[in-house]
Amino acid sequence: MAFEGLTGRLQDAFSVLRKKGKITEADIDEVMREVRLALLEADVNFKIVKEFVKNVRDKAKGEEVIGSLTGGQQVVKIVNDELTELMGGELQELNFSETNEPTIFMMTGLQGSGKTTTAGKLANYLRKHKKKKPLLVAGDIYRPAAIDQLKTVGSQLDIPVFEMGDQVSPVEIAEKGLETAKENNHDLVIIDTAGRLHVDEELMDELAAIKTSVRPDEIFLVVDSMTGQDAVNVASSFDELLDITSVILTKLDGDTRGGAALSISSATHKPIKFVGTGEKLSDLEPFHPDRMANRILGMGDILTLIERAEEEVSEEEALALAEKMREQTYDFNDFLDQMKQVQKLGPMQDIIKMIPGLNSIPGLDDLDLDDGQMDWTKAIIYSMTEEERTNPNIISQSRRRRIAAGSGRSLNEVNGMIKQFNESKKMMGSMTGGKGSGKMDSMMEKMSNMPGGKGKGKKMPGLGDLGGLGDLFGGDQVPTKNQGNKRKRKKKKKIIRRKK
Repeated sequence: MAFEGLTGRLQDAFSVLRKKGKITEADIDEVMREVRLALLEADVNFKIVKEFVKNVRDKAKGEEVIGSLTGGQQVVKIVNDELTELMGGELQELNFSETNEPTIFMMTGLQGSGKTTTAGKLANYLRKHKKKKPLLVAGDIYRPAAIDQLKTVGSQLDIPVFEMGDQVSPVEIAEKGLETAKENNHDLVIIDTAGRLHVDEELMDELAAIKTSVRPDEIFLVVDSMTGQDAVNVASSFDELLDITSVILTKLDGDTRGGAALSISSATHKPIKFVGTGEKLSDLEPFHPDRMANRILGMGDILTLIERAEEEVSEEEALALAEKMREQTYDFNDFLDQMKQVQKLGPMQDIIKMIPGLNSIPGLDDLDLDDGQMDWTKAIIYSMTEEERTNPNIISQSRRRRIAAGSGRSLNEVNGMIKQFNESKKMMGSMTGGKGSGKMDSMMEKMSNMPGGKGKGKKMPGLGDLGGLGDLFGGDQVPTKNQGNKRKRKKKKKIIRRKK
């Protein structure tokens, strides 16, 4: 995930301050040197780093920080605030048409940045969250199969695509696409344009002609976040010639250092409005600078996690699951559904890091949270009969041996999974009913009010309020990476002995 290296470096730097009582100017200078190096290693633009460090240092050397017993915490807060400002300050809303005419969004960017896929993701997002009726317009006539790619994306989303082949000018395609949208009552038109391997005059002239012709409400620059501070140069070139309105960062789920996210808004003074967080056509999220700053500093992002859960789990499902927990009728079918819901939220390692406080637990990175473990847990449940799933108490030793054989897992793994299921059931029952009623709600409310968890009263729908997340991987039996490797070596030794 993006920013992992930066987060680690910043947490190491601030841990020194937190261990001290009163801090001095020398302490701040030392920490800011580390912050500066961390940002430069994350490929943030040098001028932006210089300005950022100066702002933090000036504010941190105020009288309320120097000599304060909570000086370390105040420095972290100043860095958090400055990171938020660096990335745009606050969530920026989209510019929609204020007349009866369709809203027009124009997608621009270099080749390979993900424009075409992002056009589909944006159409899907706005149809779902803003109740829009989108039309995708295929304006890239140069890249081989670009039109076919957009048609495939449209087909997957059941969103119509307007195209006129590759022998008509992009300007005419945009104009005809807008006419078609009006004729068919589409209130949103998203125009996919051609990219280049580098910024050139011909590209810009063509984009400028489309802009003049259809007068888009938003001109999005789609930027590959893995390009680092090179993204600043690209964004500046596009902004100078087209006056872009917003930026969409793609591939933020990849192994990127995060320089683009931290540089581009400050350099262009244009907001980042969306980020691509995966390959699925639903993996597009609004960009919240404050939440991203929290994640960079290891403070989690509980609100985004809650919003993801709200999208994946209906209120009816959540209430039904809570009722089952209260009545202690929670069974393996519910356990299976819960696992599927958790997997929809993203990789387990990322989910854990979005929960405030958990990211700083020692040894978290050493846990072997491979999502493949969920798959073999599901395989065990699929090997049960319907009766065994709904009545876990009837699973005798002989049944366990049959389940192990059917799932391709060992008897010990089956026994361990069933044991953890029972413990998870007891724990969630105590948190949702009886004397323990309200415990989980109280815990979630506290989490919501922690740094990185703004949003009092928000709860995680379904998923047992995350009560059984750890148990999906075997709870306290989750192996560390080193332990996992030892187990693999033991299995190899057994196989060798058998051969002898």
